[in-house]
Order: sequence, then structure tokens, then C-alpha cells
Amino acid sequence: MRTFGDLVYPGAVRRDALVRDGVLILAGSLLVALCAKIQLPTLPIPMTLQPFAVLLVGAVLGSRRGALALIVYLLEGAAGLPVFAGVAPGLAYFAGPTAGYLFAFPIAAFVVGALAERGWDRRFISAVAVMAVGQVIILAMGFAWLTAFVGVREAFLVGVAQFLPGDALKILLAATALPLGWRCVRRVEHLTDT
Repeated sequence: MRTFGDLVYPGAVRRDALVRDGVLILAGSLLVALCAKIQLPTLPIPMTLQPFAVLLVGAVLGSRRGALALIVYLLEGAAGLPVFAGVAPGLAYFAGPTAGYLFAFPIAAFVVGALAERGWDRRFISAVAVMAVGQVIILAMGFAWLTAFVGVREAFLVGVAQFLPGDALKILLAATALPLGWRCVRRVEHLTDT
């Protein structure tokens, strides 16, 4: 099945498709960077809109483009661009307490994208399941990494539990937006077919 990313210039020949995919991948990385800056100051890990953007990028771009967008995002941060939630970009960021979440981003985007490619983003209930799976990947890897810094109990409290209400809201927003988007696509396609 197709994703929203496939709707952008659908008749593209190979060279044009590569340009389209490159633009979509870069746009996805920039969306995540922007959402990293929208945050609530919780310690030691800020609550941001990054996970929402990661899940959305995966669903919209599909597995390969979504994962590549997040790899590009990580490379941007490693190169020193100010794309992460914290103030200190660069390779040192990958040794900090939030690195587990960052490492999870491409994996979560790939899994969410793969499920979206199978049509799981078309209905609210299945879209909730897709987004929840992606969020569990992010939280599990973030928790596992954070335990080395603060221990298991504290890692669960500050790295998982405090995020659950906000993550539930982000999942519901993404799971609402995607099926609505597909309904709009079907209406437009129906109108152009008649």
C-alpha cells in the first residue's frame, strides 16, 4: 500500500523520485528538529514533541524514508547542528542520558512506517496500535539506556512514567490525523475520477 509520501509527485521517473525522496527525508528530519524545541522542562529529560514527530514521519514517509529521515536527523545533531532538545549538539550528546531515545527514533520510524505501508494508518483503532508500538520502542530503548545513569527505579519514574500521559495524547493526535488525512485523499481521488 502507499503512504502519504507516495502521493507526492506519484508519476515521478527514477531520477525525479530520488529528488522527491531526498526532499521528503530532509523535511522529515527538520520536522523532528523543530518538534525537539517544543518542550516542557522536565528533569533529567525534557518532554518534547519529538516522539510525535518521529511517529508521524514514519507513518507519512513509510519505513525506508522514515528511518532515513531519522538517521539524517541524528547525523545533523552529530555534526553539531542544534537539532536536539538540549543545548549541546554534537557527538557528546550521544553519551548523555537521552541517547537511548535518540537511537530508538530510526527503529520506531521504520516499524511505524512498515505498518503504515500495510494500511494500519487508515483506521483510528489500528492507527492507535501503530503509534503505541512506535512509542513503546522509543520508551523501552530510552529506559534501557537511562538505567545506566540513574538506576532502574529512577529511570522508570523519570524516563517512562512521567511521559505516559503526554505520550497517550500524542498517540491519539497522530492516530486521529492519519485516518482523517486518508479520508481526504479518498474524497479528492473520488472527485478527480468523476
